Amino acid sequence: MAKKRGQPQHEPSSSRDINPVLRGWDYEPGTINVRKVTGVDGFPKIQMRLDLGLLQMEMNGRPDGARPYGCDSLLDYFEKQLKDHQTRNGTELGFHLTPSQCQSLRDEAAMYYHRYLSLFVLGDYRGVVRDTARNLRVIELCGQFADEEQDRLVLEQYRPYILMMNARARATIQLRKKNYRRALAIVRRALLQMKKFFIRFGHEEAYKQSAEARLLRRMARDIRQRLPVDPMRQLQKRLAEAVEREHYEEAARLRDEISRRGGQVGT
Repeated sequence: MAKKRGQPQHEPSSSRDINPVLRGWDYEPGTINVRKVTGVDGFPKIQMRLDLGLLQMEMNGRPDGARPYGCDSLLDYFEKQLKDHQTRNGTELGFHLTPSQCQSLRDEAAMYYHRYLSLFVLGDYRGVVRDTARNLRVIELCGQFADEEQDRLVLEQYRPYILMMNARARATIQLRKKNYRRALAIVRRALLQMKKFFIRFGHEEAYKQSAEARLLRRMARDIRQRLPVDPMRQLQKRLAEAVEREHYEEAARLRDEISRRGGQVGT
């Protein structure tokens, strides 16, 4: 029987309703709810649960799977345009990004933000490093070549957060390998970059109160506690304590041990 004009057209039950996908996966406010699934194409996907549904993202390439202008992303396209401009003209002068282009780059960066946040929760730290480094390149490109001052500056507010996420991911990779000193160096370098950022914009005091800086400083403290003890420094500390307690025989033994190991004996 034909439906009457104006009567709603209903899709069959096997249609686009996402409720079956969400069944058993409730939204939890205040948490980042993500999972990895296998797509119909056989490749892994990331799903992020939202209050009204979900986001599904590709693991590699642009999160939505698009290839703008045949490139992996708009950023890659504009970086290629910049390189071509330099080759033709021998300089970067004259290359620019319009407000519309900058907005498109910001929209694309938001996709990568959702993905690197999801990857962090899933423990894919190499993916986090890749996507955060990529979004830092967006900030640099817009900051250098945007026509409008607002477009040059609007993404800068996110730099401390991206630096923090990048450093946490890189340091965690090193911690898993027990490369504690390398992990600590990564965190310290990120803190220095963050401090320079606040100084650049005349807000050095804000650096001390920055949530991102506080998190990295706490991470640095935790890493320092895991550093292996330097045997020579430990001997020198014990020597100083023995001298202070006037345990001269113990102090003499420790001096001999330090000298034997080629260290410098303090008094």
